[in-house]
Amino acid sequence: QVQLAESGGGSAPAGGSLRLSCEASGYFGNEKCVGWFRQTPGKEREAVAVVYIGGGRNYYSDFAKGRFTISEDNVKNLVYLQMNSLQVDDSGTYYCAALKEGSEGYCYAMFALKRRVDYWGQGTQVTVST
Repeated sequence: QVQLAESGGGSAPAGGSLRLSCEASGYFGNEKCVGWFRQTPGKEREAVAVVYIGGGRNYYSDFAKGRFTISEDNVKNLVYLQMNSLQVDDSGTYYCAALKEGSEGYCYAMFALKRRVDYWGQGTQVTVST
């Protein structure tokens, strides 16, 4: 069992930046698909970005492209979500997630909401003010 913990949420002005961090208990071993999802007011939970660790693949939702960047630090066992040019509509709860098994296809299925997520963090709140 892998436990995920998010940090880095908080308040930021529109146009500002935040960096979210996801830390796994122990380390990411077989869990090669790690990503960020969010729950924003008026919308269903949606994918933000997913990384295929070691596979050279990143997947971004359209709203995230050009503004958000997912990256990993394998030494520190962290996955980051750098969020720039924040908009009010980005406000919500952001969750780190991972699959028990990883592959390019699995990671994409996770991103596309076609595969059940095995591990969820508790979430971190992001509030973007006007």
